[in-house]
Amino acid sequence: MGTVTARMQDGNEQGLDLAGNATFRHSNTALLSVSSVEAPRIVSSTDFDHRLAATLKRLKFPPRLLERVAGVTHRRWWAAGTSFDDAAVDAGAKALAEAGVEASEVGLLINTSVTRRNLEPSVAVKIHHELGLPSSAMNFDLANACLGFVNGLILAANMIDSGQIKYAVIVNGEDAQTTQEATLARLQRPETTRDDFNREFATLTLGSGAAAAVLGPASEHPGAHRLVGGVMRAGTEHHELCVGGIDGMSTDTKGLLDGGLQLVVDAWHEAMPDWDWAAMDRYVTHQVSNAYTQAIINAIDLDPDKVPITFPHWGNVGPASLPMTLAAEAQSLNSGDRILCMGVGSGLNAGMVEIVW
Repeated sequence: MGTVTARMQDGNEQGLDLAGNATFRHSNTALLSVSSVEAPRIVSSTDFDHRLAATLKRLKFPPRLLERVAGVTHRRWWAAGTSFDDAAVDAGAKALAEAGVEASEVGLLINTSVTRRNLEPSVAVKIHHELGLPSSAMNFDLANACLGFVNGLILAANMIDSGQIKYAVIVNGEDAQTTQEATLARLQRPETTRDDFNREFATLTLGSGAAAAVLGPASEHPGAHRLVGGVMRAGTEHHELCVGGIDGMSTDTKGLLDGGLQLVVDAWHEAMPDWDWAAMDRYVTHQVSNAYTQAIINAIDLDPDKVPITFPHWGNVGPASLPMTLAAEAQSLNSGDRILCMGVGSGLNAGMVEIVW
């Protein structure tokens, strides 16, 4: 304990800020690939409107509520017989192939899926096995709501920078169908109130999908995309604003928007002394809704043409939404472009990570 205190005193004497929520930098990590797998079944918001027609009429909600309020016209579900972890395996295999990295070279697998069937074992163990990763490759789940994938990138980058591992695979697979089916059944009950509907509305914006990324040492991949660093910030006083389970999700939509927006603004300003993020080539955000995206754009004065939007056709795919959007943008990015990945997860936690393409 005395050694730790001495180090902290030394750091303070050197003018270092050792408080929490500090910005961080990566020294030798590159994004070698990022891939996505779309679920094949397209489920429209119109279909949800039809299924909820009696409830919407009784509660005097306007037509096309999901599309008009959230901007979600479609979301996707997996085909019968395909599970979310099967899709995560496919995304991981695709990312490894695109990176040109052999399974035997991987030292770390992190699964960041919110979706799970069991409390144990981890979802990661099946994915590790199906990808054919070696026994020496660490594997575990990292759960932090919709920010999990960003957390996974940062953790893996730290381990690569330290020399503990050479290559890491970050995966995510989400399945919204079970939760949405249960929610639709509940909202069709005659005793459902407007408060009930509003509390469960966000569940109907979810979608299914999968994504994966492969990270490795930048020193051995000079043409790859450098992870430069970023900032993390916590607002855990808001931990009760969005609580989800297999059967449904209860959300204080306004509270979540207000709290998340403030957290992003605070993190943005905290990072400003160390980072110049006002003129990035792309801002890849977690995909939620029209209101959320526009609020972020307005609050920190982003160029809307540099903020790609995927939620209208995929919905909110949880932690997979940001890497899926990044994968969709990859073909239009040029060497040297600066990309800021911006995520917020229920709880609340926010993170921003810069990648130089």
